[in-house]
Amino acid sequence: MLTRRTLFTTTAAGTAAAVLPRIGRAQGRPVIKIGVMNDMSGPYRDATGQGSVVCVQQALKQFNSSAFDVQVIAADHQNKPDVGAAIARQWFDRDGVDVIMDVPTSSVALAVNTIAKEKNKLYINNGGGTGDLTGEQCTPVTLHWAYDTYMLAKSTATQVSKLGGNKWYFITADYVFGQQLSRDGIRFAKEAGSTVLGEQRYPFPATTDFSSQLLAAQSSGANVIGLGNAGTDTSNCVKQAHEFGMLKTMKIAALLMEITDVEAIGTDIGAGLYVSATFYWDASEGTRKLTKSVQGLMPAKQPPNMIQAGCYASALHYLKSVTAMGVDKARDGAAICAHMKAMPTDDEAFGKNRIRKDGLCLLPSFLYQVKSTAESKGKWDLQKLVATTPAEQAWKPLAEEGCSLAPSE
Repeated sequence: MLTRRTLFTTTAAGTAAAVLPRIGRAQGRPVIKIGVMNDMSGPYRDATGQGSVVCVQQALKQFNSSAFDVQVIAADHQNKPDVGAAIARQWFDRDGVDVIMDVPTSSVALAVNTIAKEKNKLYINNGGGTGDLTGEQCTPVTLHWAYDTYMLAKSTATQVSKLGGNKWYFITADYVFGQQLSRDGIRFAKEAGSTVLGEQRYPFPATTDFSSQLLAAQSSGANVIGLGNAGTDTSNCVKQAHEFGMLKTMKIAALLMEITDVEAIGTDIGAGLYVSATFYWDASEGTRKLTKSVQGLMPAKQPPNMIQAGCYASALHYLKSVTAMGVDKARDGAAICAHMKAMPTDDEAFGKNRIRKDGLCLLPSFLYQVKSTAESKGKWDLQKLVATTPAEQAWKPLAEEGCSLAPSE
């Protein structure tokens, strides 16, 4: 398992790649190698980072194959598409990596997607939110787990509008992920009968002061601020909105916000904030069991979020498919991807679900509201469920995706 004594090597891109111990070693057995690529040091380090690696390791520990060994390596793509592409190419060409997982930051995810298709190697996206991976840029080797911009926007904008938030103003990180998130949020707010009074985009990742965007939202007359961003950007927006006294008169709907961000803000500031997710650590017996297994190994001992839970679930499903196919056949990216699509998923994080023809794992979506300090019973007891969107309604219909592999079901 991941420890502070992790061995480090260096990739061609100049980033550190952690080489983690194999699970179960036996001389002569074939080795499957999993590469976890994400943000280890930037704004998404808590949402992905070492926590994603820990959750992949939990899948290995739980599966414990007797037929093959598994090795995990990890690297920081620095939220740069060229760095991510260089790491992916090196992993596939030199290091013998069989599958790449996680990859937050949509621009990096799309770059890695291109390399994986070129090399016919499996790519399981957990961290990147772009819906293009199952749309116009879908490939025979790509799967998409946990969330995308469409699902988050539909759950949040539709359900918050039903709860009375009918005048929206969006603050958007100006790159692929933020643009798609706010675009879909605006669409679904309008479809739910709400009015959208404006949007401001800001440079990513160079912005830390959101005062001008927040004051524009306040002066617009909106009663909901939709945040088309993630990570520390979201946290900073909420904190600064509190400083301006805006949370007394306006709702904030964070289109993507992880539990570590909520905890960092605190219930005194964050109470009433709306967030959507496919996973919450205290939602079921399965989610609590998974959390108990990994929390002691997570950075800051936090529970896993939906991205990290997606890394666990997709790694487990992948290992089941490798076992069923055999290692040699599983090294073919298109073949293993097709097998994973055909086999129902079943794991502690999300329960039983299915993967659609375009590579999307269909999960129900949940709208949560941050608890007040009085409601919270502990450090991580932060959210309460207020609405559910069934899986078949939460995601973009296949006919609208534009995926050449799957024009329809």
